[in-house]
Amino acid sequence: MSAENNLKDPLAWEEVRSEKIVSDEWIEFRRSAYRFPDGNVFEPFYTYSRRDYVVIVATDEEGKYLCVRQFRQGIRKVTTEFAAGGIERTDGKQYGESGDVAAEDALDAAKRELREETGYESDEWRPLLKLPSNATIADNYAYLFEAKNCRKVGGQSLDETEFLNVKRYTKSELDEMIHAGDFQQSMHVAAYLLSVV
Repeated sequence: MSAENNLKDPLAWEEVRSEKIVSDEWIEFRRSAYRFPDGNVFEPFYTYSRRDYVVIVATDEEGKYLCVRQFRQGIRKVTTEFAAGGIERTDGKQYGESGDVAAEDALDAAKRELREETGYESDEWRPLLKLPSNATIADNYAYLFEAKNCRKVGGQSLDETEFLNVKRYTKSELDEMIHAGDFQQSMHVAAYLLSVV
């Protein structure tokens, strides 16, 4: 639904005021006031902008899932998840509407992130879905992909802030981790479930 059509929806809120609280190269936080469908105005609502990203449900030639283990500062734990990463933009910003700014194609980003984080490549790609990352508070999207029959072509090529190890899991091991709450990235769980239907 476009923004214009959304405003015609009787349940849509109208943003009446917005203030940038933090705006740097990585993220933009905003404080906004909204008019509700009943006419009342309420504030504050906090939202943030980050760049769109990709998540890759990858399996190797043996059918094992390629996962990475890394520290996640939000929950202050080392997690197991799929390879994932941001879609690059030519303006160097990490967030916001790209408009006329050239952005990397989502599939190209998925191929690059899989190669950088795991050292694997695939010739069998399937787009799964594009989903809002966190519709309540964020405006970015996750592009979910499946990559099958991945083959090892080299070592990792990590960013300066990435410290991660590659681990391979069987489907039953991954199912057990998900059901035990040990596979803690919700968008990655969604990607996995979409890949097995």
